[in-house]
Amino acid sequence: MGSSYNYYRMFGCFNRKFKIREREPPPDVRNAFFRYTGKANQMNADQLFRYLVEVQGEEECTIKDAEQIIQNVASRRHHLIRRLNHSLELDDFFFYLFQDDLNGAIKSQVHHDMTAPLQHYFIYTGHNSYLTGNQLSSDCSEIPIVKALERGVRGIELDLWPNSGKDNIHVLHGRTLTTPVPLLKCLKAIRDHAFFKSPYPVIITLEDHLTPDLQAKVAEMVIQIFGEMLYYPQSECLDEFPSPEELKNRIILSTKPPKEYLESKNQRDTSPVGKDSFREDLLKKEKSEIGAEDHDTDERSDSDQDDEDGDTSTSNDQQSSQPEAPKYKSLIAVHAGKAKHGLKRALREESNKVSRLSLSEQEVVRAAEYYGTDLVRFTQKNILRVYPKGTRVTSSNFKPMTGWMHGAQMVAFNMQGYGKSLWMMHGMFRSNGSCGYVKKPQFLMDKGPNNEVFDPKVKLPVKQTLQVRVYMGDGWRLDFSHTHFDAYSPPDFYTKLYLVGVPADSRKKKTRILEDDWCPVWDEEFNFPLTVPELALLRIEVREYDMSEKDDFGGQTCLPVSELRTGIRSVPLYDKKGHKMKSVRLLMRFQFL
Repeated sequence: MGSSYNYYRMFGCFNRKFKIREREPPPDVRNAFFRYTGKANQMNADQLFRYLVEVQGEEECTIKDAEQIIQNVASRRHHLIRRLNHSLELDDFFFYLFQDDLNGAIKSQVHHDMTAPLQHYFIYTGHNSYLTGNQLSSDCSEIPIVKALERGVRGIELDLWPNSGKDNIHVLHGRTLTTPVPLLKCLKAIRDHAFFKSPYPVIITLEDHLTPDLQAKVAEMVIQIFGEMLYYPQSECLDEFPSPEELKNRIILSTKPPKEYLESKNQRDTSPVGKDSFREDLLKKEKSEIGAEDHDTDERSDSDQDDEDGDTSTSNDQQSSQPEAPKYKSLIAVHAGKAKHGLKRALREESNKVSRLSLSEQEVVRAAEYYGTDLVRFTQKNILRVYPKGTRVTSSNFKPMTGWMHGAQMVAFNMQGYGKSLWMMHGMFRSNGSCGYVKKPQFLMDKGPNNEVFDPKVKLPVKQTLQVRVYMGDGWRLDFSHTHFDAYSPPDFYTKLYLVGVPADSRKKKTRILEDDWCPVWDEEFNFPLTVPELALLRIEVREYDMSEKDDFGGQTCLPVSELRTGIRSVPLYDKKGHKMKSVRLLMRFQFL
């Protein structure tokens, strides 16, 4: 095979020639191949089977699986199935290891227990799911809802407002310049795409600013559009949430029942604003314990005000004259509430009924500081939703780990808010076959003999160490032009590794920079001691070093540590929006010590 080269124009007057190095197996791959073939040049199905079980840890693998891999590789590499010689050469074996669909880094099937109540799961949840861009002036549309559902999102949020004629319902971000979309369009989009990616239930969170007659219209719409897909309890309020398995292919509504809206409004009209509110509760404690230097608790999303203030356009004189609200109320499966008498009491108050509580991102941070174990205990029976603060007008997101390590099931994200936080969200929900429901670690659901629960503040001993070896990367030369990263030479790639988890586990590492190489071979190893591996995420980012400007982005992914498959694995990279790149992959090895 002849050599290939890249040519780069220098200073507009002469060319520089760089040889493109062909992808070659790193030493560990070569050694593994010859160890299992007995130094022969062919690996048969039995030898591949032993490699898969002993090195890759695939104990459920069979000889038939190994034979199928050989057939797949032969058809992909040689465009035919070599029936007379069912074996792999070294280059075939190396090719196989780089195929993420055959040798991926995480499990691709649903494998968690799906029969526990809903509150036992982290749920893939969107915030203002209808927005195409920023929170103030972007268009509202059903298209972001469709995209979210097709990615596996199971929690969709809709803000409901009367149209200008007060005779129909629009979905929009209230008190902003966002252009509305009819509710009917959004509901039909949910019906048609809800179970494209996953059969497990879709929860529609309604932020309701409607009069009772329009609430009745919503009830008619959802019954007509969803029909038997719609789940609602026979009793007024659930004693316990059903399981995702029981709710397969069902749609669930979650909002405040109308009666509670009216009670909230009456209370607000007759009592001082903010009295016994969560914000005042926390601020008082902060002033007494740490001073009053930080008071940003009023930053919140207008669309989520109902969760704190009980704000609605329903008026008191409509309560007796409008009989429609009870019909609407009966369709609400997950009742939302608010901390009417302060968060501490809301978290500790025992109830025979289950409910959902919504808190803003900064409220959760403060609640974690003062009532951390109460948050965990609350989420063992009820659902906690966390939403972005209102100052995130560009639709950016917050770090989700604080919510998760306190048991919050519905950490609500702006799915159009691309960045590192959203990459972590993508990573968490690659777990469990990307079905949108991830079983919470058992320690978040357990109680001790004295009612004690997991405390994220307590530093635990190291439980295990994740060992990561970054062998090499390839595919950029196929997906990018040869001058994309540098106009004058091939790229200078390096890989950054971030361990995201409880504070004691968080750390970062990086490989050396390899200059002028489209197929970098780093072959470097890193250890990550883990005290709570069940909550850990491994975030991986490839950068191209640039001496004069900001380093260029070369791809990223985020992998749930609890789902990692041991051995030498293919790790596909994604672009900034979370779309999988066509060819770019890393070859890595994962071991637990």
